[in-house]
Amino acid sequence: MQVLRFPEAPPPRWPAVVAALGNFDGLHRGHLKLLERVRRQAAERGGTPVAIVFDPHPPRIVRPDKAPKLLMTLDQKIEAFARAGMQAVVVIAFTKELALWSPETFVETVLIDWLRVAEVWVGANFLFGRDRAGTFTLLKAIGEDRGFRVDKIDPVRYKDFVVSSTRIRRLVEEGRVDEAAALLGHQYTVEGAVVRGDARGRTLGMPTANLETPNELLPANGIYATVALVDGIQYPAVTSVGVRPTIGDDRFTVETHLFDVTLDLYDRRMAVAFVRWIRAEQRFDGLAALAAAMADDAAQAKALFARMAL
Repeated sequence: MQVLRFPEAPPPRWPAVVAALGNFDGLHRGHLKLLERVRRQAAERGGTPVAIVFDPHPPRIVRPDKAPKLLMTLDQKIEAFARAGMQAVVVIAFTKELALWSPETFVETVLIDWLRVAEVWVGANFLFGRDRAGTFTLLKAIGEDRGFRVDKIDPVRYKDFVVSSTRIRRLVEEGRVDEAAALLGHQYTVEGAVVRGDARGRTLGMPTANLETPNELLPANGIYATVALVDGIQYPAVTSVGVRPTIGDDRFTVETHLFDVTLDLYDRRMAVAFVRWIRAEQRFDGLAALAAAMADDAAQAKALFARMAL
């Protein structure tokens, strides 16, 4: 899959570009429905399915005090686009200057002159351009005038809820990772490098991998049943997110214990998918009580995975 950055890259010459335009944080069920429509339309045209995203996230530039923590890094998003069948990703450098472009300037400069789109698909509530003045109606009118199709995907609902990145962020922040996964269509996942810690887990009989992650949004402090992914292999695990109150050093860590396996993970990449909340972080009366609680956490996670046939 190709990844091009605007405005640095020269204009691509892809046939019949069918583009998905948006922010796509989390690649949730609604996003995936949009990408599936783009992929299908491109196949019918013998064209190229392309995802267009902005980096950094536009609120970081236009209202940084209100910018949310993101569900995905850009690298995670690009990998997810590839899994969804996109043949290319265009990453638009979102700057203060670009934020001042009118919707018409953005469409003319990026979509028409540079990318030569045949179709553009957006979510129902997508807004773009200076002061977010660009609406679906405006984009569709420009498309009709300039000879490319514009269409949208209506909001996707899961049970009683409209699926949105905002709602998913709130669920993750509250530790309701199983509910977040239902809206995402996949478990919420963070990734990074395993770094050396103080080997405290090993002394307690439960060695842990300390994850240093660039992901901005972490679940609420607590203990979770998780799945660790190392070199494409899944390992059932339990993960602690928080400041280790029993240890008393106030150091924030993401520590994962992989069940029934011994691996040298130092300096290796690992992803951690959050399956379910087990309990809140708490301070125990000594390391023996902490070790007993950790063993019980592991037992609860193993019982959960047994029911899930992981």
